[in-house]
Amino acid sequence: MKRQDLYFALVMLAIFLPFFLIPELYDWYKTFNAEHAMIMAFLKFGILATLGEMLGCRISTGKYTAPNFGVVPRMVVWGLLGVVISMAMVVFSKGIPGFITDMGGGDENVSWGKFVVALSISVMMNTFFAPVFMTFHKITDTHIAECGGSVKALFKPIPMRRLITTLNWDRQWSFVFKKTIPLFWYPAHTITFMLPSEYRVLFAALLGVALGVILAIGARKK
Repeated sequence: MKRQDLYFALVMLAIFLPFFLIPELYDWYKTFNAEHAMIMAFLKFGILATLGEMLGCRISTGKYTAPNFGVVPRMVVWGLLGVVISMAMVVFSKGIPGFITDMGGGDENVSWGKFVVALSISVMMNTFFAPVFMTFHKITDTHIAECGGSVKALFKPIPMRRLITTLNWDRQWSFVFKKTIPLFWYPAHTITFMLPSEYRVLFAALLGVALGVILAIGARKK
């Protein structure tokens, strides 16, 4: 293990370990999370998903950051995307069960019914929301890289038309959409929606770490 890997592991421990060692801190987290869900979604995704991309960068390049990586703008973008993801999770987790009920579906309070409902929510959210989200995320990553990883990327208008037309749609379809969504995100978010609602956003943010690894592996294969 290199020194940079040790530092990364220490950062992860510093983030999670206090919540296990200090009951008062965990109680504060639960209260604040219940009262300020969107703020916590911003922080969870901003920190954890960015760490996941740094881990992916380590797998791809041997280093946790690159000259045009842009840790700060990525954290801000991930935080904003986290708020959108949190909103989408609320919309789909409340809308799909209602639709199933109207169609005469099963009771989600039964274990088997709960799995079916969670799977239905995951499939619908990842089929209709995830592709748009993933494409926009790819565009923001490209924009940050073109700005040299500088915070000016947060203030400079994104050249949407140019970036959309130059996006590698073959890879976006054949790997990101066609493989990661059905093979990873469908089952992963099925687990997410089987969890109590207060843990869903945190678990989804942790999946952002997995996302960084998956994309890095895909990049290496390419």
